[in-house]
Amino acid sequence: MRVKHFWALITLIIAGVMFFQPAFSGLSVQAQIPTVDIPTVTSTPSGPMVTVKPGLGEDFVNVRSGPGGVYPRIGVLLLGQKVPAKGRSPGGEWIMIEYPGVPGGVGWVYAPRVDVTPGFELPVVEPPPTVTPQITPTIDPTLAAQFVFTPQPTRLPTFTPAPSLVVPTFTDAGASGSAVGIPAGLVIVILLSVGILLGIFAFLQGR
Repeated sequence: MRVKHFWALITLIIAGVMFFQPAFSGLSVQAQIPTVDIPTVTSTPSGPMVTVKPGLGEDFVNVRSGPGGVYPRIGVLLLGQKVPAKGRSPGGEWIMIEYPGVPGGVGWVYAPRVDVTPGFELPVVEPPPTVTPQITPTIDPTLAAQFVFTPQPTRLPTFTPAPSLVVPTFTDAGASGSAVGIPAGLVIVILLSVGILLGIFAFLQGR
């Protein structure tokens, strides 16, 4: 009698498990969503920052691979952008900045065209070696000779002296008259003699 009750209980349990199994299979475990705000971790670069100076006529400054115009340009820094400053050249004319995406992750900008804030002393960084061109430029002597102009000597005209200047001379009219005719003293003597003779003749006529 007890054995029959035992098997009846087992059968009832198995039937109940089979009956409620579809209901339990539809349930899914869900994670609990927190009801408090989770703080977001953000990071901002610290230290001196470099920005382009406004009012210089251009809204950007060239970024080069080294501190000088002989280094190739690797990008630009736009007006309003802020990048960390890493150092300066030995003379202080160029500033090294953080510039991702290029070999080494750094670039150089011309110091007079940017502002550094806050303005404390930057460490001195030795410049990288300049890029050596793989091809040495050569000049074709034949081609260069076509553009060389040799001026031919030109004979100057023979110098001919100007004729001598003839200065006219002027003689005194009185001197020339006396030289050609009777001397003036003789004329006076003759006139005086004639006057005396006429006076004597008139005196004699009056008597």
